[in-house]
Amino acid sequence: MLTKAGLAVIDALSTGREATAAELATEIEYSQVHLYDVLDELLEAGLLAERRGPNNQRWVHVTDHPVVEAYRTLQSELDHVEWADLLSPATLRVCWYLDEPRRVSEIAARLEITRQGVHKALSPLKHRAMLSPSGPEYALSEDLSPLLAFARAVVRHEHRARVRALAPSATLEWCDPKRALIRVQTAADTEALEAASDWQLTGLARFAAYGLQFFLAGEPAFWYAPDEELTPADVVCHTLVLDSGSRRVSYAMLLIEKLDIDQETLTETAQWYELESTVAAMYRPLEGAFDVSDDSPVVLPSEAEFMALKEQYEVS
Repeated sequence: MLTKAGLAVIDALSTGREATAAELATEIEYSQVHLYDVLDELLEAGLLAERRGPNNQRWVHVTDHPVVEAYRTLQSELDHVEWADLLSPATLRVCWYLDEPRRVSEIAARLEITRQGVHKALSPLKHRAMLSPSGPEYALSEDLSPLLAFARAVVRHEHRARVRALAPSATLEWCDPKRALIRVQTAADTEALEAASDWQLTGLARFAAYGLQFFLAGEPAFWYAPDEELTPADVVCHTLVLDSGSRRVSYAMLLIEKLDIDQETLTETAQWYELESTVAAMYRPLEGAFDVSDDSPVVLPSEAEFMALKEQYEVS
């Protein structure tokens, strides 16, 4: 996660200027020793670039990295706020969930922190009247969409950097501050993630663990959520996020049927992936209503197709 010191450096250089570590240390009031560590981290992450001046002195400047560009947009559209002073890693993680009104308890559970921790992260925004309270729920004010975009750019960057250190071909398909769903393009990257303790096979590749073996065209998908159980409901949602074509929808329905996944449980999980309407549509034929309306969000199998699939995979 981008640290406060890292954000202070980006803030100081966001106009496109160059500076030395000594100049930045004076300007943002961090020691040069600490600044060198921060600069090295930002250089490695691709947020900064450097050139060498006389006596091999380092001059650094920001790149056009998505995090930097999102911060520049935030500055230009809301230039009356000292964002580098206001934002912390914790505040950025909480901001991820403020695209719609949410309860503090809901955010705390999703981030696996205390409600007090969420309130503390929100306090700088509360004091600046940046939140829109709706009963017991909070969301960012409508004019703060650049802050949400910046928070999401930071989180996505963190996940990409983490996985690409192990699997350079990885692409991010879905994430939140603590979880990520990714694809890889090479067998070597698949092997690397299979050997990494924090990554688990998911999507169609995970069906084999439940007695359903399918042919995979290409490399499997992986899930990052350390110390968190990967549930069948998660696997169904990952399958649909990765491919919502009719064949994958049929396979997801087959897994629901085989494991008797409760609709309420799956819907609760699906809300984080914006799949509630898809899940509702899938349960109608599972309950015997195969006459699909024209406004269905996904293409569902006919009764004959689904019964044949169940017979093929011996799902009763």
